[in-house]
Amino acid sequence: MKTWRPEIFHALDIRGIYPSEINEEAVYDIAQAYVRFVKPQKVVLGRDVRWHGAALFKAALKGFIEAGVSVVDIGIISTDMLYFAVAFYGFDGGLTISGSHNPAEYNGIKMVRKKSVAISSDSGLLEIKKLAFRNKPTLKVLKGKVFKKNILVDYLKHIQKFADLKKSRPFTVVGNANFGLAGLVVEKLTKDLPIEWIKLNFKPDGTFPKGRPDPLRPENRAETIKTILKNKADFGVAWDADADRCFFFDEKGNFIEGYFITAFLSQELLKENPGAKIISDPRLTWAVLDTVKASKGAPIIAKTGHTFIKERMRKEKALFAGEMSAHYYFKDNFYAENGMIPFLLMLKILNKSDEKLSSILSPLTSKYFVSGEINFEVGNKKAMINKIKKKYQNGRQDLIDGLSVEFDRQWRFNLRASNTEPLLRLNLEADSPELLKQKTEELVKLISP
Repeated sequence: MKTWRPEIFHALDIRGIYPSEINEEAVYDIAQAYVRFVKPQKVVLGRDVRWHGAALFKAALKGFIEAGVSVVDIGIISTDMLYFAVAFYGFDGGLTISGSHNPAEYNGIKMVRKKSVAISSDSGLLEIKKLAFRNKPTLKVLKGKVFKKNILVDYLKHIQKFADLKKSRPFTVVGNANFGLAGLVVEKLTKDLPIEWIKLNFKPDGTFPKGRPDPLRPENRAETIKTILKNKADFGVAWDADADRCFFFDEKGNFIEGYFITAFLSQELLKENPGAKIISDPRLTWAVLDTVKASKGAPIIAKTGHTFIKERMRKEKALFAGEMSAHYYFKDNFYAENGMIPFLLMLKILNKSDEKLSSILSPLTSKYFVSGEINFEVGNKKAMINKIKKKYQNGRQDLIDGLSVEFDRQWRFNLRASNTEPLLRLNLEADSPELLKQKTEELVKLISP
């Protein structure tokens, strides 16, 4: 009888509480199932800073080498370093042991094939789940070999190509690494730049002593905001634990929604790539659609989630994609997300301007009014979405991802089931703060248990 639960498999990745849901047996079985499904000869293996990551890493390593597959051990990494390593060096695939932005008791797995093509429930994760749960170990006579590889120098050279900062002016920046790997990476990335860092939680600590390492949650922003104001910093940046997402704050301490950063970066990238396709998610749309069109780009709306976004990017050969969750994807980064490239682009933009960040962003933040993501624990998510669909049947509806409803460019909302948590997520935007408040209260009342 298995000691792990198949419920750890989700739409985009594998995730659960250690050791009751995900444990060494699970990771061993999954590594072996990955080999059966992908049929690689050499894979990349890394992990994040979580305290139980080392044990799970060893289990994955054992699963691979006993199946006759050689492993390139790249050590403790950010998730975007996995994507880089697999694609840049041309390996057959890889996985990282990572609990992402979840609490310290969680761990999980993200996996990719050759060229860092993500594996999701639509592209093999369900098959791997079946193979793993009925796993009878594959014990090859010829074992796989293990090679250690330090990829950091090549990784830094790669991302530095996205922004020429040789003539950068001085900046004072508050950085919050949330005890993940971002602090160590960004220090090396910017060592030759005139940046005065005010460092928060730069030393990795896999117990995450200040709580859940996710800056998207409003309760996790106070320390960054307070430090920006105290030090009169030019701006602030925070990363989640696995450092594949970055979040920005202006000089006034205002948190900048990923929605606005997507529009902002699109505008910058389209200056050098007119006509390029830009992808965003359907949770909030107006600012990105308007900005991309005004910048002579081609906007596309795609289903939320990193595997779905990447798949659509490859299909469309899109230049850039962004989600309001602060995942930012780049064609020239193997169609993968990266938590450092947006930071470099932000420096590049500010370096060319005499304005403060709040002023540069004001054409967006003063025109588009958004609710921020509101989460609900609902027993029957499908029934609730159907109830809301019927209630707002007079609006223009689409079902690209959950339910989106728009009313003549006055207001719109998106209601969808989370890919990563047992929640319904609601986002609204409106053409005035008053209408936004009214409609937000209206929908919250309808959805709340």
